[in-house]
Amino acid sequence: MEATYFCVVLIQKTEKMKQIGLATVGSVLLSVGVMAEGSENDIVTYEVISERSNVVWTGKKVTGKHYGNVSIKKGEIVVQDGSVSKAELVLDMNTITNTDLTDKQWNKKLVDHLKSDDFFSVEKHPHVTFVLTDFSQAEDNDGNDPKYIIAGDLTIKGIKHQISFPAAIDVNSSMLTAKGSVKIDRTKYDIRYGSGSFFKGLGDNMIYNDFEIEFELVAEISDSKLEVVEQ
Repeated sequence: MEATYFCVVLIQKTEKMKQIGLATVGSVLLSVGVMAEGSENDIVTYEVISERSNVVWTGKKVTGKHYGNVSIKKGEIVVQDGSVSKAELVLDMNTITNTDLTDKQWNKKLVDHLKSDDFFSVEKHPHVTFVLTDFSQAEDNDGNDPKYIIAGDLTIKGIKHQISFPAAIDVNSSMLTAKGSVKIDRTKYDIRYGSGSFFKGLGDNMIYNDFEIEFELVAEISDSKLEVVEQ
């Protein structure tokens, strides 16, 4: 009789310990789940550092090409769930320069022409903006140099069109870097000067429609938000 009572008590204790154990495990798993959910929802904002970033433009014509730089006025990149969820970039077209012409007079003449209504109408439209609309992993991605496809709205001279291009992006705990290039059809933004698509008989004076932008961005964590810049 005592042996039977002992066995019953032992079984009851064992079952109770199992229940306690399961409850403890359940609590731990619930805690882990909450922590994981919190990690996934972390949002980190990076501010582009203009002084450490570089934007190079290149325009080509029948007889050669010209190239130079333009400065970033403001930039912000937001990372959520390990992916870029938002990005805005503002270029200051008043800072456009030419770096291939060594003659100061011809250099100034070219820069002034680029700022005129024949090209970027800088007095009327001092800023060029890019706003991200889509971010996805490139098909030819590799672990050593992660590549992504960036898509977004590019606004030049108040005219907005969507563009897309590949870029290499690296993110760590305090810094984000991005590098890539994109070709832009200037005629879509009412920049038709010297275009063979609109003017005939230009000969050697013809300027190709596409110009290229190469960029290297450096951004650091920031709590600030990008203010809207009027076109």
